[in-house]
Formats: sequence, C-alpha cells, structure tokens
Amino acid sequence: MPKIGVEQSLTDVQQALQQKGYDVVQLTNENDAKGCDCCVVTGIDNNVMGISNSVTAGSVIEASGMTADQICQQVESRINH
Repeated sequence: MPKIGVEQSLTDVQQALQQKGYDVVQLTNENDAKGCDCCVVTGIDNNVMGISNSVTAGSVIEASGMTADQICQQVESRINH
C-alpha cells in the first residue's frame, strides 16, 4: 500500500487514510516526507516543512478547506494517476 505523509494536526485525515489501508506517517520534519507517495499538509506553515522544495517526489495536497473524505479522494486520484 502507498505511504502517505500527513501533517500532525490532521488526525481525522490520518485516521481516514488508515481505515482505507494506507501506510500513514506523521510529518514532524522534512525527513519524514522522504519516500512518501503523497503528502497532506495544512498549508498554514507553507514551506516550513520543506516539502515544496523537492523533499518528496510524490504529490503534495494542501488540506485547507477540504473534509477528510475529500482529501482521501484526492490522495486516491493522485496515487492511481
């Protein structure tokens, strides 16, 4: 199953992705994003995590304004793309 990095504050998203069977890791620093197929961030600390500067080759999803279900759909569409 794909490895998804999720920012710490997005616990509802972490739980939803885990229920779908994804390997979910918390993003506490930029090294956590390495090896992730997709990362979900709040966008509040834009660029602080260093994810936007090519730490990961996977997609980065900004979660602001989306529900956990919408984020799961985004993850699935990007993983299956």
